Parts: sequence; structure tokens; C-alpha cells
Amino acid sequence: MDVTNQTKVTEFILLGFSSVLHLRVTLFVIFLTVYLLSLMGNTLIIFIVLMDITLQTPMYIFLGNLSFLEIWYTTATVPKLLATCLSQVVTISVSGCITQYYFFFSMGATECILLAVMAYDRYLAICSPLRYSLLMSLQLCLRLSAGSWIGGFIAPLLPTILIAHLNFCGPQKINHFFCDSDPIFKLSCSETFLVEALGYTCSSVVILSSFLLTMSSYGHIVVTIIRLSSREARKKTFSTCTSHLTVVSIYYGTIIFAYVRPPAKYNFTIGKVISVFYCVVTPLVNPLIYTLRNKNVKKALRKTLAQGAPGLILWLGISVPHSIKDVKVGDLVGAVK
Repeated sequence: MDVTNQTKVTEFILLGFSSVLHLRVTLFVIFLTVYLLSLMGNTLIIFIVLMDITLQTPMYIFLGNLSFLEIWYTTATVPKLLATCLSQVVTISVSGCITQYYFFFSMGATECILLAVMAYDRYLAICSPLRYSLLMSLQLCLRLSAGSWIGGFIAPLLPTILIAHLNFCGPQKINHFFCDSDPIFKLSCSETFLVEALGYTCSSVVILSSFLLTMSSYGHIVVTIIRLSSREARKKTFSTCTSHLTVVSIYYGTIIFAYVRPPAKYNFTIGKVISVFYCVVTPLVNPLIYTLRNKNVKKALRKTLAQGAPGLILWLGISVPHSIKDVKVGDLVGAVK
């Protein structure tokens, strides 16, 4: 495309969802609430895993990595989403847009790989329980965690470099709340076939390969569970991986719909709605599911809160008896006075 008579764009305008003020305010309150709950929930999981030595096992180390990832994954897009709800014009520089693109897809790829690793961990724990501690050592766990991050950040590197060399000189409005791939390509006045094909191939390979590996692990898990003689044993064993499977289903269901498709077939309105699920909802669902359905995490949470209560009281300058159970309202009031 000829760019000689066109002005080069240095920043984009994010359109967000709606131009209706009261609807934007409502969306702002909803998204802000979900975002804050997501940050608090995932931070709490990381804190519990670090503080409780009984949770410092491969399963919970992977969970801690996932929670840490979710914090940054949602932070890469939600602040701009909130800004579009409060302001009619929200701009982002071209370099900032490409940076957001890279980190969003890097962390998305990392999550795909990490979910596959977590499924493999559950496969070893359920299908080879006697050899689990030998097969999934702490050293291997740390290597798999590091490999997930490294692989995730390498995957979108080449497409990002190619996007950085594109020229943008058309309309500067991005019909989205963050710098997703298709809206960026629509604004380029350069030839984008190569970078679109490469980006589509990279995303499809990462998503589908990790999805197939995850489903393969769960397929073996289901076969193993069916072979258990006791109905109670089957129920108990399956309950240990339902949380992970729920997160996997929500996450893969939305990103496969969004990114595993021909680049030309893209509906911007549907794309924005689908993006809310994997950008905003999933990072909140993750801590909720893992804490509400996991007995070990709930036990560790109660233990951490119980141990933290005396420290909080001491921090407030209140004298604490030897046994926290012996504290009475009158004692606390007198101590404060």
C-alpha cells in the first residue's frame, strides 16, 4: 500500500465498549470490582503458598505461579479498559500498544503452557501415585515452571518484532479496549499478510498443542478413575482435579474461539465481549475455584489468618495474652485504653 501521501500515526485511540455515559459508568464499577477482587484473591494464594510449608509442593508451586501470572495478565489490559469507561478519548502510543501486545500474548502463552504442566502434574499424581514424588521432584517442578515462563515469552517475540516494523497511517481508532492483533492489523497501511499468518500460526500452535496435551492428561486421569473399584475413591480422586479442569475449560473455550480461526473472520463486537472473559473473568475465577474447592488451601488460609491475628493486634499496640483464645472484649478495650 502506498504510504507516501499519508500521515504517519504516532498514537492510537482505544474505543472501548460504549459511548453511552451511564453504561460506561456501570461497566467501570463492574470491571473495577472484578479487577480488585482478582488482585486480592491471587495475591492471597501466593501469600498462603509462601507462608504455609505444607503447601510448598509441586501442585501448589504451580498454583502460585498461575496466580502470579494472572495478576500481571489482567493488569496488562484492565487499566486501559477502566480508562475507556471513564473517558471518551483514551490514547496509547504506537510503541506502548506494541508493548502491550507483546506482554499480553506472552503471558497468555505462558498460561497455556502452565495449564498443560499442571495437568501433567495431576496425571502423575493420580495415575502414578507411588512414583509421583520421584517423577515430579521439586527440581523438575521448578524447571517446568521456569520453562513455562521462558517458552511463553519467546512465542510471540517474532510476530511482535514484525509488527513493530509496520507503518500505521490510516484511521487511528482501535475498536477494542486493548491492543489485540486483529485491530492492529486493520490500522496498518503496510502489507500485513506475513505477520498475520505468522501470528495466527504461533497462537494456534501454542494454544492447540497445550490444549491437546492438557486433554490427553485428563483423558488418562479419567480412565484411571473409572478403573478404581471404590465409588468413594472415584469421587474423591476426581474432585482433586475438577478445579483445574474448570479453569481450563473456561480459559481454552474463550481463547480458541478468539484466536484459533482464519484472521479474516473477525467480528470486533463479539471479539471485545469474548476478550472480557479471558482478560477479566478468568483471573478472578481462578483463585475463587482453587480456594473454595480445595480443602488444603482453605485449611492453610484459616491457619494463616489465625497466626496473623495476634501479630495484627500487636501491630495495633494491644497487649496480647499467651493464648489468643483467652482474649475477652473487656481485656481488649482495657488494653487499647
